[in-house]
Amino acid sequence: MLKSPSLFRRLLLASALFGLPASAYAADAPSVVVSIKPIHGIASAIMKDVGTPTLLIDGAASPHAYSLRPSEARALQDADLVIYVSHALEGFLEKPLESLSGNAHQLELVDISGLALRHMREGGAWEAHSHDHGGHDDDDDDHDHADDDDHDHATAAHDDHDEHDAHEHEEHEHEDGIDPHIWLDPANGASIAKAIADELGEIDPDHRATYQENLKKLLASLAALGNDLDNQLAPVRNKSFVVFHDAYQYLEAGFDLNAVGSITVSPEQKPGARRLHEIEDKIRESGAVCVFAEPQFRPAIVEAVVADTGAHIGTLDPLGADIDAGPDAYQEILKQNVAALADCLSGS
Repeated sequence: MLKSPSLFRRLLLASALFGLPASAYAADAPSVVVSIKPIHGIASAIMKDVGTPTLLIDGAASPHAYSLRPSEARALQDADLVIYVSHALEGFLEKPLESLSGNAHQLELVDISGLALRHMREGGAWEAHSHDHGGHDDDDDDHDHADDDDHDHATAAHDDHDEHDAHEHEEHEHEDGIDPHIWLDPANGASIAKAIADELGEIDPDHRATYQENLKKLLASLAALGNDLDNQLAPVRNKSFVVFHDAYQYLEAGFDLNAVGSITVSPEQKPGARRLHEIEDKIRESGAVCVFAEPQFRPAIVEAVVADTGAHIGTLDPLGADIDAGPDAYQEILKQNVAALADCLSGS
């Protein structure tokens, strides 16, 4: 606790000089750790004027294969509340969460009420507007497992061996069958905000009124933003496109978009030659306007897929790698992806 008024004033001055939120110094603020930036943005908005949550994964790192730094492990150990999406998405948290103190609360967002959940789809080509395919098919074996997206296509015999391994990894990663990219539907974002506000009010009743007031403001902001984004996408709603990995069906469903396939289901697996040919055929058959890469992964495969199709290349980013973390990050991530879709699909 800060006992000296002069020391407190110095900390406030330091926060102004170095861009640190003064509320981060509140001695009675709960210690909250959040796994990924879009969810951290929602939590930051709910905690405004009370405290600042800790973000684990910033920049272009992927939650599919993340390693905790010692400082992040300590933050987890000291947490009053840990917020994450699901064990399928943030598998790196499974063991650290087991070692949390008995007083720590955990909020696994796929388990909250009010969400529109969707099953994982097979990679490759989909039928237009199929936003709720079932889980993985036992015959879906057309993935190579590779560490580098720029690696050349392997021989057919090598493909058969690696595709089997990749499929086993893929089923393990998404064994619950639920697509974990829930935040890309603004309606789900509102449900997530409500769950976080309620959880914070439970562990920190002294600030419950502040959390609920911040929740009201955030919900109003998301409602207005949803209308704006829907209008922005209206002219391109029926344009077909392909994504790099299957992370966007909540965005597709939320705005009734027309994705027709993904190059891979999981970004850690390089697609095999059969998958690439299937995607090329789907681009031609559907008249897909764009194929979307992601900033976390090298674009060589995307460039190869579109080379003879006439489709454009755009970039989508479900985590907002180049967006500053903070209370506006969630809205900015939605805006960035919608702008990328509208620009590429309109031919801008």
